[in-house]
Order: sequence, then structure tokens, then C-alpha cells
Amino acid sequence: MLDWFHQFLVDKPLVRLLDIAIVWYIIYRVLLYARNTRAMNLLKGVGIILAAKFIASVVGLQTIDWLLQQVISWGVVAVVILFQPELRRALESIGRTVSSRSRKGLEQDPTARLIQDLDKSIWYMSRRKIGALISIERENSLNEYIQTGIPMDSAISHQLLVNIFIPNTPLHDGAVIIAGHRVAAAACYLPLSGSQAIPKELGTRHRAAIGLSEVTDAVTLIVSEETGGVSLAMRDHLHRDVDPKELKELLKRYLSRDDQGDNAESSRNRLVNDLLSFFNKQKGGAA
Repeated sequence: MLDWFHQFLVDKPLVRLLDIAIVWYIIYRVLLYARNTRAMNLLKGVGIILAAKFIASVVGLQTIDWLLQQVISWGVVAVVILFQPELRRALESIGRTVSSRSRKGLEQDPTARLIQDLDKSIWYMSRRKIGALISIERENSLNEYIQTGIPMDSAISHQLLVNIFIPNTPLHDGAVIIAGHRVAAAACYLPLSGSQAIPKELGTRHRAAIGLSEVTDAVTLIVSEETGGVSLAMRDHLHRDVDPKELKELLKRYLSRDDQGDNAESSRNRLVNDLLSFFNKQKGGAA
């Protein structure tokens, strides 16, 4: 038993397997990179030369074997000269891949970036009195309201959010709905609240935000085009005229919970809500 174990350590089969696996992976990556490029034709030529040398060596064609050996020896230099642009692009691609992976650990999480973009866009529009209505989906699905707007499925940026609400543009009227850290749709219709407790000075945007908060757990931001004031509606409660510090604290409190919660349970709740919405529509159609 000890002799077998000692022989196992001496032979190092795992190291040899690892060595073979690494070589095959490198070959695979080279072929993958060279696909549909001039380098693929080069690799085909190299393969033909190597196959010819192997055949010449086995058969005993010494002159041809010697000539092919010289071609292989000097061919490396010729390849570097002829395919300098391709080699440079390959090395740059490797460098970009390594640097992008190292940056991933330094990047902010999606919720932090979302809060940052919301904060920038909201206060930019507030200073210029640009009316805005932005709803962020949490656990309850907003698919019913997303379908009333213009589909976007766009990455979030504060420039995009500001541009949507510029007056007299096609998408400025209605709400923007954010789902899954992406802009799902714009120009969406939200349910208006019929509460008599809402002050008369509040307009349609505020009523729509409160109405959505009465039936879902979404976070809705409002910018008044009359005063530039910023408000936040959440769970049938309206935080009026918040300042920058208070807004950021509210967004962190309400949105960060999504990342800390049980994602599987959230997905199940969203599926159940979508099914209930579907069956309600079917009943309404049958009636």
C-alpha cells in the first residue's frame, strides 16, 4: 500500500492531467479567438505543415523532413512579422479581460448605482422645475402598469432619466417604471388615489404616486413642476418636500431591503401576483 502511494506521488498523475487540460484550454481559446479571422487560415497552414512533417518522419523522407523542420524553425519569426496586428489585438484582449475582472470587485452594487442615478437626476430636474414621476418595483410586480407604457428595457443612467422627462418630448408624460435595476418602461399610467385626505394643492403626479403606493410596495419619486419640490411615496405614505440628505436615506432604507431579502421568496411572490393579475383579466374578459 505504501509502495503504491509512493509511486502515485512520484508519477504525479493529477499534475499530468492538469498539464494536459491547460494545454487543451489554451488551444481552445486560440481557436476561438482565431475563428472568422485571417489567423484561422494561418492555423490551418501550420496544421498541414505539422502533419506533413509527422508523415515524412514516420515514412523516412529525410530531405522533406529536414526542409519542413527549417520551415517550422524560421516560421515563428515570419508569423510574428506577418501577423503583428492580430497578435497585438489578442494581447490587448487578454489585458482588457484581466483588467475588467479586477475592476468588478471595485464596482458598486446595482442598488447603490441606482440610488446614485436617481439622486442625480431628481435634483437636476428639481432645480429646473422639470416634472417627473419614477416608480421602482420591489416585491410586488408592476407588470400590469409596465404594459400601459412604452417598453424600454434600458440600463439606468441619470442622463436617460432626465432626458425622458424633458417637456414636450414623446415620453415625458406619465411614469417611468424601474424593475430589476433597469428602466422597464416610460409614459406609464398609474392608478390615481381617490383619498379625500390628499391636499388640494397636490397634482396628478402626487395622486398617481399615492395611488400606486396604496396597492403595491413600490417606491415612487415625484418632482413637482410648479415648485420643484421632491416627494417620495411608499406604502400609502407620502414624504413631502424632502431634502437631499433625507431622500438618500429613504432610498437606502427602502431599496436596500431588496438585496438583503430572500430573492427566491421575492420571485415566488412576483409569479403569484402575475398569475392573479392574469386570471383577473380573464374573468373580466369573460364577464
